[in-house]
Amino acid sequence: MNISLVQGLPALRADSPAAAARTALVLHGGGGPRTVAPVVGHLAATMHTVAPTHPGWEGTTRPGSITSVAQLAAAYLARLREQGERDVVLIGSSIGGWVALDMAVQAAADDRCAGVIGAVVVIDGVGAVVDGEPVADFFALDARGLAEAAWHHPERGYVDPARLTDEQRAIQQANGRTIAAVAGRSMSDPTLLGRLGTVDVPTLVVWGESDRIVTPAYGRAVARAIPGAQFVEVPEAGHLPHLEAPDATWAAIDPFLAKL
Repeated sequence: MNISLVQGLPALRADSPAAAARTALVLHGGGGPRTVAPVVGHLAATMHTVAPTHPGWEGTTRPGSITSVAQLAAAYLARLREQGERDVVLIGSSIGGWVALDMAVQAAADDRCAGVIGAVVVIDGVGAVVDGEPVADFFALDARGLAEAAWHHPERGYVDPARLTDEQRAIQQANGRTIAAVAGRSMSDPTLLGRLGTVDVPTLVVWGESDRIVTPAYGRAVARAIPGAQFVEVPEAGHLPHLEAPDATWAAIDPFLAKL
């Protein structure tokens, strides 16, 4: 997607011809926008799907004003208000799930945001600190270790570093620096879990049963912290169930969206 930066933020561009339909803001994780492409494709027929590239990912510029997930969430929330969006469905994968939850928490505390967020779908989101269920040390993992932690079938997720072009390697390294700068090396916020009780919109938490970046037990703890949240575990999938088991992931998400 060709994303331009406006005041340091990606312009929110529609990927769908359904411009009059409900907006879904799809928020990617550390692997960049390609990792949520199946989500965008699945929803685009019925929703006005918007899938920005976060500032600092994929060679884009990260403004100095965005140095945390909370600041990134606030910036996206302000953009939605600025554009007059209402009843937006936030769908976030991994770090994107953290951004989505922080947006929902901030919106619940700000009268100016009343009605902007309509629902949240978190897919294997990081960000919380859960006793006994630490987020894996992403920065200590090599390519093989990352595939084993993030995929039910590691051979499907393994990318041989030797096969990357210089440009791909440079983008991957830059993405890693942005993750460290925005999400921190722990990819967590010790205050997040305690703040989730203020989320006041329908929330679905979807988790791959084989995720070893953040385990299903971690996901259940996140869901329990959100009033009325639903939790669905996707079999034979890891950290990116929409890539590894798309049909089972849609079977979890579609009924939730249909009831909104």
